[in-house]
Amino acid sequence: MMRNSRLDHDIIFRIVEPGSKVLDLGCGDGDLLFRLARDKNALVRGIECNQAEVHACVRKGLSVLHGNIEGGLAEYPGGSFDYVILNQSMQEVRKVDCVIQEARRIGGKVIVGFPNFAHLRSRMMMFFRGKAPVTDSLPYLWYDTPNVRFLSIEDFHEFCDKKGIPVLAAHYLDKAGEIRLWPNLLAVNAVFVLAGHGDATLEGGR
Repeated sequence: MMRNSRLDHDIIFRIVEPGSKVLDLGCGDGDLLFRLARDKNALVRGIECNQAEVHACVRKGLSVLHGNIEGGLAEYPGGSFDYVILNQSMQEVRKVDCVIQEARRIGGKVIVGFPNFAHLRSRMMMFFRGKAPVTDSLPYLWYDTPNVRFLSIEDFHEFCDKKGIPVLAAHYLDKAGEIRLWPNLLAVNAVFVLAGHGDATLEGGR
């Protein structure tokens, strides 16, 4: 049985065109891939390092490789996919630059979603409590978190600018929906669409 729809999944679902070839890096239990395959006739594949999550994907009939996304992309030829998804997994990657460039090499567009560490609640917890924040979007304690990167929306914009990566669209999310005002302060999560191989058509941005 599918869980209640997540807002970031809804955004990504709207972005992906019907019939597309999709690779999800860190696909978790496969809910998003299953939805894309079922409702958009997408040809989907995933890579996931958690064995239990891989089993959950297999039970949904999905093709998912058990492995590390940092070392699993070189085997794919350039332009293998229409979309490569890095949703809620980029902050767990050590070689972020390498993974994003590889994702752009093999994907027409790269969809990157991550929690915004500069959200107002996180700032207040750091300021008033003097402790690493624990929130809905950053639910782990400092000693058991899988995250190795704690970035903000502005950090990621700056990264894309520095690396010359065109941002085709950016969606800033709170619990209720998309927001446009002061996203670096008020957005809990962000979903970016980056240009991949040969695609630099601007759809949106800041």
